[in-house]
Amino acid sequence: MIREPQKFERFLADVRAWVREVAIPNEERVASGETMPEDLSRAMAEQGFFGWSIPETYGGAGLTMEELALAAMEISQCSVAYRAHVGTNTGIGSEALVVDGTDEQKQRYLPRMAKGELIGCLAATEPEAGSDLTALQTTARRDGDHYVLNGTKAFITNAPVADLFTVMARTDESNPGAGGVSAFIVERETPGLTTGAPYRKMGQEGAPVSEVYFNDCRVPASSVIGGQENVGFKTTMKILNKQRLHLSALSTGPAIRMLDEAVRHAMTRKQFGQPIGDFQLVQGLIADCQTEIHAARALILETARKRDRGEDTSMEASMCKYFATEMCGRVADRAVQVFGGSGYIADYSCIERFYRDVRPFRLYEGTSQIHQTTIARMTYKRAQG
Repeated sequence: MIREPQKFERFLADVRAWVREVAIPNEERVASGETMPEDLSRAMAEQGFFGWSIPETYGGAGLTMEELALAAMEISQCSVAYRAHVGTNTGIGSEALVVDGTDEQKQRYLPRMAKGELIGCLAATEPEAGSDLTALQTTARRDGDHYVLNGTKAFITNAPVADLFTVMARTDESNPGAGGVSAFIVERETPGLTTGAPYRKMGQEGAPVSEVYFNDCRVPASSVIGGQENVGFKTTMKILNKQRLHLSALSTGPAIRMLDEAVRHAMTRKQFGQPIGDFQLVQGLIADCQTEIHAARALILETARKRDRGEDTSMEASMCKYFATEMCGRVADRAVQVFGGSGYIADYSCIERFYRDVRPFRLYEGTSQIHQTTIARMTYKRAQG
């Protein structure tokens, strides 16, 4: 649902201009460091990028799902590090508070997150609990008016720079399944919370990822999100159902950028006395990219509108995430092929970087294989009525 079409079109135009005039010219600079340069982070805060999905009541833009998807497709047409920097605040880093936080928790944190004064992240994945989050081993033991957290989280986006951690921990060790998990909001300065050095990664330079350690980390009982124990898994599922749709849009933007780059190259690069874009086999690569991008965009926006109407989009969100992330990987591969040798060399094009940067999309928020299983299971369930 787009609430005010003309106003929203101006909003998108502003995002598009910032991406082209500020973000893209600084891509190499971002990729040369471990974290986002402070001036660029500040510029994104001034543009309001951190607050897109945070309700207007708390200083955010309160974008609908359709609006958020369209905005995500624009911001992600530059280096993936940019969207990773703001993406936790517009997604998994704030969503638990938005959907299940108490009034006090929302008032305390969301306005600062909307301004980019606090960077949030979701600390759920563990070395032995990724696709199966019910297997997490981090514990939160009640001790009077506090909880004591112990455990390790792995592969946490923005952990090295985060100020606020949404943490999933087991509060009922007698319940090994989803029912014994609670969600906590933990501030970085809390004693017993530390983060590891940023991982050396395949790609996404400038977007730090690391482990998070809890060693007798003592937090007040008021840190339980929503004030209720043992419903943290439900909170996580609410986060992920929306985030999977959000990530689908964030995976479509890079595909659009790579296709644009490939088209420009095909129209100017000459072989055998003519542009390579005149050759039918190159045209086939371009056509496949264009078709799949349009298919992903249509599926995402249809699902976003359905979610905005309050309908169940559990299966459709999985479909979007599965198709869009796989599509992005195929577009990356074809773009390298169109560029040929210069697509493999970082000195000649951005395609080499994008090829590496988009690979994790098929792992985030549930692997493609998990989503295949989910889609099939839900299809069977619908068939049975």
